[in-house]
Amino acid sequence: MWKFRVPNTYVIISAVLVLCAVLTWIIPGGVPQTWQVFSAVYEGFISQAGIIAFVLIIGGAFWVVNSTKALDEGIRKFIAGVRSLERYPFVRRAGAGNIVIVLIMLLFGIFGAVFGMSEETIAFVAVSIPLARSLGYDEIVGICMVYVAAHVGFAGAMLNPFTIGIAQEMSGLPLFSGIEYRCFCWLVLMMLTIAVVLIYASRVKKSNQTFSPEGSDVCATESDTATGKPGAGAWVTFIGVTVALIAFSVCYASDCVIRMGQSNISVPWLLWVLTAAWVAAALPALMKSAGMFILCQLIFTIIFLVAGVMGYGWYLPQICALFLALGVTSGISAGYSADTVAKEFITGAKDIFSAAMVIGFAAGIIVILENGQVIDTMIASMASILESSGRTGALASMYGIQNLINLLIPSASAKAAVTMPVMAPFSDLIGLSRQVNVLAFQFGDGFTNMITPCSGVLMAVLSVARIPYERWFRFIWKFILLLIVVGFILLLPPVYIDMPGF
Repeated sequence: MWKFRVPNTYVIISAVLVLCAVLTWIIPGGVPQTWQVFSAVYEGFISQAGIIAFVLIIGGAFWVVNSTKALDEGIRKFIAGVRSLERYPFVRRAGAGNIVIVLIMLLFGIFGAVFGMSEETIAFVAVSIPLARSLGYDEIVGICMVYVAAHVGFAGAMLNPFTIGIAQEMSGLPLFSGIEYRCFCWLVLMMLTIAVVLIYASRVKKSNQTFSPEGSDVCATESDTATGKPGAGAWVTFIGVTVALIAFSVCYASDCVIRMGQSNISVPWLLWVLTAAWVAAALPALMKSAGMFILCQLIFTIIFLVAGVMGYGWYLPQICALFLALGVTSGISAGYSADTVAKEFITGAKDIFSAAMVIGFAAGIIVILENGQVIDTMIASMASILESSGRTGALASMYGIQNLINLLIPSASAKAAVTMPVMAPFSDLIGLSRQVNVLAFQFGDGFTNMITPCSGVLMAVLSVARIPYERWFRFIWKFILLLIVVGFILLLPPVYIDMPGF
């Protein structure tokens, strides 16, 4: 019997690319695209060069860290610590693994809601996957703990500058107004997401059929772990990093400003506190083993990543620099020669090279639609159809349009620039609050990011996890439909009930 088989990721992306080129011949006002489907791939690589470089550097850096076996040692100790808590009745009933999942998901859900964490999750997934497998789960649970949690938080955000900030500004609304109801929406969406992940994780643990990519060795044996006393390279690294942090604090501590909504909180002491914490944590780690010292470097890399994003507005260039430094210092700390560090880094970059290819191909779809000049025509045509609908019908249509457009334009800022100038005035015509329109944009932008092959972040995350897109699609599509339905239900109360900011 013939059985449908999901095509290769490159085949799916190429088919969508050709389909979009065909649409430029059909949609009025379009500039027909022919041979441009080939040049669009090149332009896609150019447009996503930052994420591509980020993925390659992350892959190389984490390969160096993983080669030292320090991460395996840390995960074993963490799991042992968590399981030791099972002597308490509450922890035993709830399950140590479930508690870890809930806490990590809440943390990243907040990150997505407050400062719009998206690309940054690629780096964290490289840590969450071995953690998930050590708890008895599979790679999908690892992705859900970080990537899915952050993106659901991104969709239901209350302070996300990339969705709410841009959309409200383009709609002429006070910045971050309506935050009260958005907090409620975030809580509902996060609770739903955590429940779904916990159910799936329970099934994985019961089936004992965790997906294991070929050749992976996440949990090394004790003999494989870098448990020996650190050499001169580790001490040189400690001194060098400490001096660099002190110098950075002297030069830039006063510039640290955390932006929370419309409030700016100056925290000039933050860098000094983190530097002191580094010294206090790194010295005892050095006394134990090279592996624990490398693990300390990884933890503080993540801490400084969060501090840099929130306090200094760091983005891909700075985060790349941070993880490149981690790869070099961890190799030196393990006693590697310069040639060995370079060899391990290149091996890691090669291992994740397919992610860079997928990102470039997916970005070509956006290039075709933009160069074909059909996006504005498509949106204007959709808006004209809404005029005959009532408020609820128009809201459903607007929400559906935002979800569909996001399949092709995952970028929140780009989609806001395309849709808000059309949707905001239209919402006035039909008597619908502009704030509700922004909420529809917000949900529509976030949910389908987790399923569209046009999302460079999704493709990079799947490549880091070595999960084929078709396997991810089979897992996530029902959940995305559930989120879309729940999102529409959450859109209805502000239409019929007076709420602050709406």
